[in-house]
Amino acid sequence: MSLISKIMDAISFAGTRPTQTGQHSAPVPAAAPPIPQTAAPSPTAANAPAPPTPPAISQPRLFDVDVEARLTELAQGRPLDWRHSIVDLMKVIGLDSSLDNRKELARELGYTGPLDGSAEMNLWLHKAVMRKLAENGGKVPQDLTD
Repeated sequence: MSLISKIMDAISFAGTRPTQTGQHSAPVPAAAPPIPQTAAPSPTAANAPAPPTPPAISQPRLFDVDVEARLTELAQGRPLDWRHSIVDLMKVIGLDSSLDNRKELARELGYTGPLDGSAEMNLWLHKAVMRKLAENGGKVPQDLTD
């Protein structure tokens, strides 16, 4: 599982979004039953390849989770500045905030600068994570994505 997926999992509320395989954790209405086929399939139809299976969800969605409220709730009672620090944000959600994990996250999100743990890399990562949360349905204040 990617680190951005782990971040979204930690921020989302159980039962509010599809899982990685596309199955919903909340109940979903059943699809309409298939229409019975009355004629025998033609020989060419029997040899035709099956239609492709829809791809699994590659990026989870947060479905209107208030990211600021959720992170504030998770950080309650701890002196962590998740609003500005990627290290503190990762700590709030229980992820390893080591340089190796931040390097991996930077690669996932397309960071092209040196993977050295610099302030520049960490600030970029924080903004990129917040933008990714917003892109995937999370409610993120604009000042955290700019």
